[in-house]
Amino acid sequence: MSKRTILSYPDARLHTVAKPVQGVDARIKTLVADMLETMYDANGIGLAATQIDVHERLVVIDVSEERNEPLVLINPEIVWASDEKVVNEEGCLSVPGIYDGVERSTAVRVTALDAEGELQTVEAEGLLAVCIQHELDHLLGKVFVEYLSPLKRNRIKSKLLKQQREEQKLDQREGRR
Repeated sequence: MSKRTILSYPDARLHTVAKPVQGVDARIKTLVADMLETMYDANGIGLAATQIDVHERLVVIDVSEERNEPLVLINPEIVWASDEKVVNEEGCLSVPGIYDGVERSTAVRVTALDAEGELQTVEAEGLLAVCIQHELDHLLGKVFVEYLSPLKRNRIKSKLLKQQREEQKLDQREGRR
């Protein structure tokens, strides 16, 4: 296993639509392990392959308190979503430090392959349902800030670009020492 670099908004690669995984082989199993390690290391509850610059339909999620119940969804498809919606505060590993309200269905049903390539159906509500919808958006090239007003989105983009420039300057200074 190895930790991967998470792309930061507004990186254009986050807007790439993911392609289906062709088969669950050793490469995909290694990718799943790397993604879980990356997600846990970043204290996240979900990570899409798109966020680590791998544009295949694969997400990992763990909303458990103990962080020991990983859910792997390969080629996931939402086959049902509740009409009932709720606004939740969302954050994202690709949009560090930013949280805002996003409206999502309160429950979903998803079909996907698991880490062994077996077809599974997952029924989710609450936080897990929100997380699944959020991560599947990544596979479509959509970041949660796109649900926000253009004004909020532009403020977030400016703030994150400024942070990235400051981090690069700091890295350069430390690299010269």
